[in-house]
Amino acid sequence: MSVKLSNEVSRELLRLAERAAKEAGTLLHDAYATDAGVQSMAGRDIKTEADQAAEQHILEKLRPSGYSILAEESGFSSAKLSREAQRSLRPSLIMNELEPMWIIDPLDGTFNFTRGFPACCVSIALWGVNKPLLGVIYDFASDMMYSGIVGQGAACNGKPIFVSNTKELHHAALATGFPSGRDFSHASLLSFVERVQQFKKIRMIGSAALSHAYVASGRVDAYFEEDIWLWDVAAGLALVEAAGGDFTISEIKDSWQLTVMASNSKIPFSL
Repeated sequence: MSVKLSNEVSRELLRLAERAAKEAGTLLHDAYATDAGVQSMAGRDIKTEADQAAEQHILEKLRPSGYSILAEESGFSSAKLSREAQRSLRPSLIMNELEPMWIIDPLDGTFNFTRGFPACCVSIALWGVNKPLLGVIYDFASDMMYSGIVGQGAACNGKPIFVSNTKELHHAALATGFPSGRDFSHASLLSFVERVQQFKKIRMIGSAALSHAYVASGRVDAYFEEDIWLWDVAAGLALVEAAGGDFTISEIKDSWQLTVMASNSKIPFSL
């Protein structure tokens, strides 16, 4: 059974997500210009005070909707389940809930953020039964708000956006990246190169969310990444579909990681 929201409700929830993203982005922009408050640099990952502050602000804005929430920093939460029950649920069960669920990445592109590199954003999605319903990505460094509702279209700062018309791989640009949790072994990296070497250009900007926004707006033609986290791509996949593209995802692991391929739906590339 799939979740179906009325157009009016979808638009109301989209406006809620846009407000939450814009306000969190304003907080982040202030920190971006001063001090990110780095807390941890363990391994290839990085955590900042800014991530947590932005997430708390978003949670406060979205909780009144009554929907469950999956957030990068605080994990899964539901007002309808005990804490013990929440901890015991696996992603496969959570993603098959009939009610919609918010999926939040308060700051995607954190390393870029700490270096003053303007490729970072706020990402908020609403999903239902393993599929996106709507998504918002706010590029606060450039003040660009990407938003879309599946089946109703996508826009950037209110202007409609669409995926590209590129049809051949040797003409196509691919956005990709190496998330901190992926396999960096020689065999894995060699397999990755063999899969993507047919593209004309490869772009790595350090933000999976913005990469999807660029697919949705036709700046690049496809996105592919292995072992990325769901909150990094949830809003972007909604945007890509809303803008006329499509996507394929692997089974979501217990760590909330998955492999993702999104494109303009015209190029011959798949998982």
